[in-house]
Amino acid sequence: MTQTTVLQFEAPWPVYAMDWCKTPAPGQQIRPRSSFRLGVGSLTEDFNNHIAIVGLQDERVLVEDDYADNYSDFVTLVELQHGYPATSLQWQPAGATSFHWAQKAGTSELLATTGDALRVFEYTSDNSPSVSSYVGRPPSNNGHRLAVRAALSGQSKVQNHSTGAPLTNFSWNEKSPNLVVTSSIDTTCTVWNIDTSTAITQLIAHDREVYDVAWLPGSTDIFVSVGADGSLRAFDLRSLEHSTILYETPAPKATAPPPASPSSSARPLTSPLLRIAFNPSDSNYMATFHQDGSDIQILDMRSPGQPVMELRAHRAPINALSWGSSDTPLLATAGDDSQLLLWDLAPLTSLPAASPRHGATGLSASPRPDVKKKVLNDPVMAYTGPAEIVNLAWSPPIGAMTMNTGHSTPGEWIAVAMGKTVKALKV
Repeated sequence: MTQTTVLQFEAPWPVYAMDWCKTPAPGQQIRPRSSFRLGVGSLTEDFNNHIAIVGLQDERVLVEDDYADNYSDFVTLVELQHGYPATSLQWQPAGATSFHWAQKAGTSELLATTGDALRVFEYTSDNSPSVSSYVGRPPSNNGHRLAVRAALSGQSKVQNHSTGAPLTNFSWNEKSPNLVVTSSIDTTCTVWNIDTSTAITQLIAHDREVYDVAWLPGSTDIFVSVGADGSLRAFDLRSLEHSTILYETPAPKATAPPPASPSSSARPLTSPLLRIAFNPSDSNYMATFHQDGSDIQILDMRSPGQPVMELRAHRAPINALSWGSSDTPLLATAGDDSQLLLWDLAPLTSLPAASPRHGATGLSASPRPDVKKKVLNDPVMAYTGPAEIVNLAWSPPIGAMTMNTGHSTPGEWIAVAMGKTVKALKV
């Protein structure tokens, strides 16, 4: 039997926010297809947006045969109205299954979105659905339920915002899944305890809008953020009196006086940084890109100030990036050139004596020796889609499955969103 390498889902609306579930559904170990679940969110310019959970209709579509030609690969399991579009959607981290929650059932899973607020949803499904319940579009009472657990939007520290301003993104802490940090257009970042629905702290993080935020892997205290002021900053919850600027985009050579802004010391307008992502296997390294930029900058926390690598292969602005979760993860990038590119940076980042960070804050390790910036032009894999790719999401490593039509091989998948189409590609 031939292994399926592409799965497809057609949504009723344009897809933007998207994430792949991190673990199989609780109690469904006998249904390994539950590893193939995606959360997706619509992007329409009205107050009638939706989020949905879609799932693999049957394991047999993983092995190509005549059966797979008669049905769509994914079906909608449950759908919910969302009002404004979700700027980000994420499943709970893998560690959430063993975390001691005060207010969560052991058989449920959490999803969260940002938009006009941080919304936390609880998803439950019957433990033993029949095989036929996944075939075709299931009825609304198919045992899958998605309910709002909390909508968090606090007071803003910034003048002219009496209520919480729109949120651009968030990061879910792997080590303590009750911690979520959000970024906002009002220049702030807020750390939430979603188990108690309370804000732990809010801080003015940037001079302008904050576009993305990420916890340092393995830490419950340190996170980084990027924003419209063109800076990448690190914060430590144990010493919030100051932040560490790890990188600033070069100011344009001819700069006009900065406009009125929340900060009197605002830097001249520079190219905003849109996304930030840590390498999960070596958190010294981060990936970012500029607004309207077609290059990826790789930064090393041990030698801040300038990129140590630049990835140059896209021919149009980049929209998304994400690292895989294998032992030597690939970096995926996607953009308006309809390309998904996969990069293997391990040969360049694996040093014989690479020292992990030590020290009180985790930000004060010895700097690496100065090295000349490396430029990479050759991704290890490439996929060209039929339209611009607006977002992407990695699966965790998924084990092999045994079916009456054959065996599926283990490995990672990556989902890409293009208009109303989501394609899942075997890596």
